[in-house]
Amino acid sequence: MPSDTQLYYKNNRLKQLRAFYQVVRCGSISKAAEKLFLSQPSVSLQIQALERELEVVLFERRGPHLKLTPEGEVLYQLSEPLVDGIDKLQESFAAHFGKLESGDLNIGAGESTILYTLPEPVHRFVVAYPKVHLKMHNVTGRDGLKMLRSDEIDFAVGSMLEVPEDIEYQPVVSYDPVLITPLDHPLAAKSASGEEVTLEDVSHFGLILPPAHLSTWRIVKYVFQQHNLTFEVTLEAGGWEVIKKYVELGMGISIVTDICLTGAEKLVSIPLGKYFPKRSYGLVMRRGRFLSPQARRFIEIMEEVYRA
Repeated sequence: MPSDTQLYYKNNRLKQLRAFYQVVRCGSISKAAEKLFLSQPSVSLQIQALERELEVVLFERRGPHLKLTPEGEVLYQLSEPLVDGIDKLQESFAAHFGKLESGDLNIGAGESTILYTLPEPVHRFVVAYPKVHLKMHNVTGRDGLKMLRSDEIDFAVGSMLEVPEDIEYQPVVSYDPVLITPLDHPLAAKSASGEEVTLEDVSHFGLILPPAHLSTWRIVKYVFQQHNLTFEVTLEAGGWEVIKKYVELGMGISIVTDICLTGAEKLVSIPLGKYFPKRSYGLVMRRGRFLSPQARRFIEIMEEVYRA
């Protein structure tokens, strides 16, 4: 039969875990105390009680700065879904029956993904759950990962080539690679005559590409290297809409995914599937992060859209 002390710790473990979790999230005991509407000594006592019970040290205490010990890192990963799950129990229960009456959802995505991949999922979500506050953050690459790791966004939607250990990537949809040229470009004429446009043909003309730190540049560089070819970038421009406009103006050619082509552009599109792989876009999440009911429902809707 458990002792009174054991019962006390079991009954207060959630309070201790919540205090520990908020200290990690907020970065200090004082900020965690404000978040929990408790005094600083009360939060400190909860942390100390948890350390005694588990017989570990959770924080390296260096003046005002707190750093997790290896044991603290493990406990944080274990406690996050537990604390979030309990705190969001009411929302999760309501979501199970299709009712989401409130809450926030923050999604990170680049401009192209927001323009071409997300409109239908966003439309369906907003219509189904008008009282959920949905915010789209226009971020890509390192900035998006930074927001993920600091929990400023619930998840991101985009394309990833290299996936860090602390990140999960789940492809949802893929698109074909194409070369886009102005209407009067020599490669457009060659394609129109029925001749194959080769990667060597492309290498003779200046490319317009997104900034070098994004994945498109790395894909292009890798493919050209694999064929012992070089390429020249005449212009770096952010976003497919900008790139398409500059290609239309005759400032260069570009390699894009066909999702960005609406048919209204004054461009020629030439398939490049022989050289470039399909480009997948999907969900980017911090490994171990508890997904809110709002986030889970949006993901379900997005998967429904692209399964159809």
